[in-house]
Amino acid sequence: MGFLPVCPYRVGQIDPGRVPSPGGHSPDGILELSDIAGEDVKVGIILGDQLSLSLPTLQALDKTRDRLVMAEVPAEATYVGHHKQKIAFIFSAMRHFAADLREAGWQLDYLAYGEHDHTSLLDVLVPVCESAEELVVTHCGEYRLQQQIEVHWPRQLPCPVTCLQDSRFLCSPAFFQRWASGKKQLRMEFFYREMRRHTGLLMEGDEPVGGQWNFDASNRKAYKGEVPLPVDLSFPRDAIDREVLALVEQAFPEHLGNLTDFRWGTTAAQAQQALAHFIQQRLPHFGDFQDAMVTGEDTLFHSLLSPYLNIGLLDPLAVCQAAEQAWWDGLAPLNAVEGFIRQILGWREYVRGIYWLLMPDYAAENRLNNQRPLPGYYWSGDTRMHCMSESLRNTLDHAYAHHIQRLMVTGNFALLLGVLPEAICQWYLEVYADAYDWVELPNTLGMVMHADGGYLGSKPYAASGSYINRMSDYCKHCQYNVKTASESDSCPFNSLYWHFIHRHRGQFQHNHRMRMIYRNLDRMDPAKVNAMLDRAEQLLADPEAL
Repeated sequence: MGFLPVCPYRVGQIDPGRVPSPGGHSPDGILELSDIAGEDVKVGIILGDQLSLSLPTLQALDKTRDRLVMAEVPAEATYVGHHKQKIAFIFSAMRHFAADLREAGWQLDYLAYGEHDHTSLLDVLVPVCESAEELVVTHCGEYRLQQQIEVHWPRQLPCPVTCLQDSRFLCSPAFFQRWASGKKQLRMEFFYREMRRHTGLLMEGDEPVGGQWNFDASNRKAYKGEVPLPVDLSFPRDAIDREVLALVEQAFPEHLGNLTDFRWGTTAAQAQQALAHFIQQRLPHFGDFQDAMVTGEDTLFHSLLSPYLNIGLLDPLAVCQAAEQAWWDGLAPLNAVEGFIRQILGWREYVRGIYWLLMPDYAAENRLNNQRPLPGYYWSGDTRMHCMSESLRNTLDHAYAHHIQRLMVTGNFALLLGVLPEAICQWYLEVYADAYDWVELPNTLGMVMHADGGYLGSKPYAASGSYINRMSDYCKHCQYNVKTASESDSCPFNSLYWHFIHRHRGQFQHNHRMRMIYRNLDRMDPAKVNAMLDRAEQLLADPEAL
C-alpha cells in the first residue's frame, strides 16, 4: 500500500531514501567527468531537503564509479524571502551531509553559495552532464522544481534524466490517489486509520491500542505550571556552522529574522539527539499541553522535530516507532504518543497526498474570495495584540512557532481578516525552518484559510479570542478586552470572528459542524450584532493600526 518502491521513471513520461551525511564544499569546484576513471558514469544530484541515508538516488548509484553533485544556488535560496535561520539550517545541514558522503567513499562535487557563478540547479548540471550516461534525481518536494526536473531539464541537459520516486514517505502518491478517488471531501481521520492499520503503529491486531483511534479530546489542557518545563536543547557550533552563519548574515541582509539565537542541529547525529531529548523530556507531557500557549515560553513540550523530518535528517517511521516504544515501555502516556504519531503518520502524510493529488490548480484556490493584503506586523511583530505579538516574536526570533500559534493565532487572524491566500501561504513558506511547499501549502491554504472549500477539512478553523484565552495566558497581558466584541477596546478576534460568520453565512450555515454557531448568532440581540459588525468594519478599514 503506502511504502514506495525505488521505482525509476525516465523524465518526460511524467510519473510521480537514505544516504551518508554532511560536509563542506570542494575547494576544486566542479570536475570534468573525464577526470574520473571509468566509462558510463552516472551523475546524481542531491537536493537540499534530501539529506537521507535512504535516498533512492544513492541506492541507484555506484559509489566506486558514479558521482554526486550538491549545490547552493540563488534560485532556490531567494525565490521567496526565506528566513535567515531557514537558509542557514539548510546550507549547514547540506554541507555536513556532504562531508559524511565523502567519508563514506562517494565522489562528490559541492558548490557553495557565492563561490560559483551558477544561478540555478540547471546551470550547475549542464557542464557536469556533458559526458554523463545519465542524471539521477529523486522526486522533489515542490511542484515548481519538479516541473523544471520533468519538463526543462530533459530538454536542456545533454544526457537523459531519470527521476526516482521518493521512498522516504509512508504513503505513495499513487496509494493516496486511490484512497481519495470518488470522495467529494477528504477526512484525515479515516486516512490516518488506514495508515495505522498499514504500519501496525499502536495496533493490537486489527484494533487500536486503548480501544480508540484518537485521543485528541484529552489533549487540550492549558499549561499552568503543573510540571516543570524542559530545558531547551542546544548544540555546539562547529566550523561549518560558523562559516554558514557568517555567509547568511553577509549574503542575505534583507531577509527576515536574525541569527543571534540559532538553535537548530545541523547533522544527522544532532537530529537524533533532538529526537531522544523529545522522547525523554517532552513527550510525557506533550499530549496534555500540545494546544497550550504561555507568554515567553516558545516551545513548551513540543518536539521541534519537523525541520529534521522535512530536510531528511530523521526518518518518519523511525520517529513514530521511537514514540510508540516509549508507550510500550511505560515512559509516556497513550494520549501523548497517539497525538504525536497522528501528526506525522496522519497529518504529514495526508497533506503531502493532497499536494501531489491536486497541484498545480490547488495553489490558486480561493473559495472564500479573500483579497486583503497581509498586515505589515507579520514581518515586524509590532502589534498591540499580545497573542499575535508573542507568536510573531517566536517566528521572527527562531523561524519557529508551534502548531497552535500558527493555526489559531497568526493563521486564524489572517482568515478572519480575509487575507489573500497566496499572501499568507508565501509568508508561511518564508518564515519557518520546516516550511517546504508540499507541507506548507495544504496546511495554510486548506486548513488555515479554508480556501479549498472544505476539501481538506470539514470546517474553517475560525475562532474568537475566547479560545486563545482558554488555552493561554496571552489575554491577561493584552490591552484588548477578550470579554467583549463591540467596544472600542474589544478583542479584534472577537469582533472579526462574528463578522466572518456573518459574511460567510451562505457558505457555512448548512455545515453540520457550524449550525450551533448560526443558531447562537440568530438568538443575539440585533442591536448587539450590529454593534459587533460595526466594530469589525472599523478594524477592517485599518488593520495596520492593531
